[in-house]
Amino acid sequence: MNDQNAKADYFVIKALEDGVHVIGLTRGSNTKFHHSEKLDQGEIMIAQFTEHTSAIKVRGKALIQTSHGEIEN
Repeated sequence: MNDQNAKADYFVIKALEDGVHVIGLTRGSNTKFHHSEKLDQGEIMIAQFTEHTSAIKVRGKALIQTSHGEIEN
């Protein structure tokens, strides 16, 4: 991991219901799932983008907080 990724902002995902899925997607020409977590209501996951993770998919009702603001889906 290079210094730029080490200084990347973290973001928080808080499950607002049981069974929220957080899925990490890879970088590159073929985007693939590479990691998945299941959160129950009230559980919190703290994450960041890395050299391997370029996107996060959240399935279920959750609050997502970033340095740019927050969103509830």
